[in-house]
Amino acid sequence: MNNILEEKILEVKNLKTYFYTDGGVVKAVDGVNFDLKMGETLGIVGETGSGKSITALTILGLIPIPPGRIESGEIIFEGQDLLKYKISNLKHFRGNKISMIFQDPMTSLNPVFTIGYQIIESILAHQNVTKKQAYAQALELLDMVGISDRKKRMKSYPHEFSGGMRQRAMIAMAIANSPSILIADEPTTALDVTIQAQILELLDTLKKKTNSSVILITHDLGVIAKYAERVMVMYAGKPVEFASVDDIFYKPLHPYTLGLIGSISKLNEEKKERLKPIKGAPPSLIDLPKGCTFASRCKFAVKKCKENFPPAIEEETGHFTACFRAKEFMDGSLSRD
Repeated sequence: MNNILEEKILEVKNLKTYFYTDGGVVKAVDGVNFDLKMGETLGIVGETGSGKSITALTILGLIPIPPGRIESGEIIFEGQDLLKYKISNLKHFRGNKISMIFQDPMTSLNPVFTIGYQIIESILAHQNVTKKQAYAQALELLDMVGISDRKKRMKSYPHEFSGGMRQRAMIAMAIANSPSILIADEPTTALDVTIQAQILELLDTLKKKTNSSVILITHDLGVIAKYAERVMVMYAGKPVEFASVDDIFYKPLHPYTLGLIGSISKLNEEKKERLKPIKGAPPSLIDLPKGCTFASRCKFAVKKCKENFPPAIEEETGHFTACFRAKEFMDGSLSRD
């Protein structure tokens, strides 16, 4: 699989993160399982509210408690369960061995400190170096992420940067300590198409240069197709399909995955077709249905789909799906159209 090593660097097992609110219990992440391999890019895809970002924030110990609470699960990194660590002890991992690029750099960067100060601060927090050495490293990082006139930009404040430059500065901070895992949470949401492509290419180049592993969170399957080796599809807080990127696009086994693929515009087709949006809306995470959470929007749903949530089964090697009708998709008795 593109020379990806088989050694697992991260394992997430039965992770459940709930939020206790006045309106009820929000089951934001409800039984997530996946692993990440060394040097791999794992894509996590799904609609807004599917639990993608909360999964990432839970890994980093950034869930506000209360109202949040981790109900169960394990997050195994370097042979240790991060959920057993006190929040204060997670600082050793956060920003050092596991870093995150957030959706909106303007709200993630501190507006009262210069870009240079914030990058240097990240270096000094985790490395035993002098300020002069940290400054030199910061200049190199700005060069790596494609920011010119580095010494001048070191003295700039976040509001003096464009959106693309702020995101590059965030990436510089994220890779400052050579993390083993880089989590990119919708890293191009607020950027125009041209800058989006540049940022994603930059991330892919840096990953290959440092041999780090990347978790790429997005709602864009086009991005997943180009940059990920494996994909986890999430819906209403649960993973519904997990497979290689080729299997997801050419042999999808869950109706929700089919719906996501059907909603992608296809520019190179001779026959132009209208997009096929997924009808309906995701269920409330406070009042989840008894059966499959996608059943109310699924044209393939049968009686048992509305009565029980299907377990995730490995239908083929490395291809897991939570759908009672997956085998019918596989043998062709149920058309994907």
